Amino acid sequence: MLEVRDLQVHYGIVEAVKGVSFHLQAGEMISLIGANGAGKSTILRSLTGLVQPSAGAITFENTSLIGLSPHQIIRMGIGHVPEGRRLFPKMTVLENLKMGAYLQRSKTAVAATLERIYAHFPILKERGHQRAGSLSGGEQQMLATARALMNRPRLLMLDEPSIGLSPMMTAEIGKIVQQINAMGVSVILVEQNAMLALTIAQRSYVLETGRIVMQGEAQELLQDEGVKKAYLGI
Repeated sequence: MLEVRDLQVHYGIVEAVKGVSFHLQAGEMISLIGANGAGKSTILRSLTGLVQPSAGAITFENTSLIGLSPHQIIRMGIGHVPEGRRLFPKMTVLENLKMGAYLQRSKTAVAATLERIYAHFPILKERGHQRAGSLSGGEQQMLATARALMNRPRLLMLDEPSIGLSPMMTAEIGKIVQQINAMGVSVILVEQNAMLALTIAQRSYVLETGRIVMQGEAQELLQDEGVKKAYLGI
């Protein structure tokens, strides 16, 4: 479904991503883990056209994403939930959700998608006329995820969805991501919370200073002594 080969990304003279390669199968969930500054978010931003790579190839369903604009990439079926949620805080929950469907032209289809979203996120229906900025951190993360789903993506990328959340809410967000994946949506999960990422993903890639240093089945990486010491605090 998605293949990234020898991806390089620069910010000025600083090389943030240094020849990264990975792939994602349809229906699969993979995670990218690593410390802050490892290049995880930059990789996601390059996949959605927010940052243009210096070199390398990105192919989604046999189509190159290099040089495409963010709205073209979203139209292809890729959703991005950015770090920090990036909601419209003064707009209502419903207005935020409708913003996620701005590429959909059929009002009937939007209404049907909205009902499906409410089935998975009933709290958002209850909060429909409440301002997004007044929601709790967990509710805001649900809204950011639901907004991305309004465009009915085949691939959903989540950037640090657990950041700033309590352990209980982190576990709830993890369950929601698993449910989304079970619906047939492929998922790329970027997380500093390695335990969460390795627990719910099928495969994982470990990044350090812009390079992939380990990769494999998530359950195998959970048992790796180096991963335990560096990322799990064991």
